[in-house]
Amino acid sequence: MATYKKTQEAVAALTPEQYRVTQQNGTERPGTGPLLDNKAPGIYVDIVSGEPLFASADKFDSHCGWPSFTKPIEPANVAELRDTTYGMVRTEVRSTHGDSHLGHVFDDGPRDRGGLRYCINSASLRFVPRERMEAEGYGEYLSQVEEVA
Repeated sequence: MATYKKTQEAVAALTPEQYRVTQQNGTERPGTGPLLDNKAPGIYVDIVSGEPLFASADKFDSHCGWPSFTKPIEPANVAELRDTTYGMVRTEVRSTHGDSHLGHVFDDGPRDRGGLRYCINSASLRFVPRERMEAEGYGEYLSQVEEVA
């Protein structure tokens, strides 16, 4: 079983934007994240800890400006917290082991896929393509990256 954790080395390796988003609860500008239009099969892992967060099969185009997913690939790796900043009540999404700010979850996702929209900053994610998953220790998730029929 893999161990995922936040390390000083991982935090030090972050770009300024990755640091601002994951460590300071920032939000990237809509439409700017490099993973927004990624349609390749694979998984999305926490940029700090490497813990598996979302699968390509659960990604959808919500037209909100950030990568959106219907559910986490490993629910235990995604913590949901009440967020009352900016005069709003929202549900913040953080990685469990890396404690990275990922984004927010809303209840306006595809109804036929559970109704949730995990709206996630590209800066908090690292994409692992299907062909690299086994080599990088994510082989157990291969069955979850295929397109939903």
